[in-house]
Amino acid sequence: MTTRVACLGDSLTRAQLSVDYLGLLERRRPPGDVRLTRFGANGDFTYNLLQRLDAVIADPPDVITVLIGTNDARASLAGYPVEQAMKRKHLPERPSAGWFQQCLGAVVERLRTETDATIGLLSLPVLGQQLDGAAALASQTYSRMIAEVAAAHKVTCLPLHERQMEELRQAGPPPIPYREPTLAAGVGALVRHAVLRRSLDAISRRRGLVLTADHIHQNSRGAALVAEVIDTWLASQGAKPAHAPEDMGR
Repeated sequence: MTTRVACLGDSLTRAQLSVDYLGLLERRRPPGDVRLTRFGANGDFTYNLLQRLDAVIADPPDVITVLIGTNDARASLAGYPVEQAMKRKHLPERPSAGWFQQCLGAVVERLRTETDATIGLLSLPVLGQQLDGAAALASQTYSRMIAEVAAAHKVTCLPLHERQMEELRQAGPPPIPYREPTLAAGVGALVRHAVLRRSLDAISRRRGLVLTADHIHQNSRGAALVAEVIDTWLASQGAKPAHAPEDMGR
């Protein structure tokens, strides 16, 4: 029996600027085991996800994964263009930790009450790779809030942040300072990747980054960890045994 999985999130789930973790997840499962549906929107804050749940609820899946909050965490950092983001994403108030928790709680509550799906909230990918830097600490702080929301609403928190921190500690990467990508840089990266067919992994290697192409969007190694965490959880829910691919993008 095929398990229908809806994956909710931002640009990491949309996978125009990130390696596609949905594709990697599908490859890890036996043929026909899962049917994945993508609900990712570039630049979304948790508030934006809350506004577009109708499409998920209209055709309720068996399982829902939620990977959201990276942009909320970025907005807490010095140098993030908050005013531009508020205008671009039509945010009714300035992003804050409290508002993030409120919106995420509302997302979970609506999914719990209007679907019968099993719900998993992923903690955030690590921002940057300077593990004691402000960006990484922000992703850790917001990941803790995700765990709190999951516990309050009795859904599962999937430990993506913890898994990526483990990977980075083992890799011992150079502590390259976090740089907030500009909108122009994002468009340029999209052109290089989609039009010029330059690999995100090649961009990562050139920049000395282990899990991302630009401190935020995932390369093959980072996306493989997202797929691994979700796959492990699916297996614990009684899905068929996982078959991890040999190529993890290392």
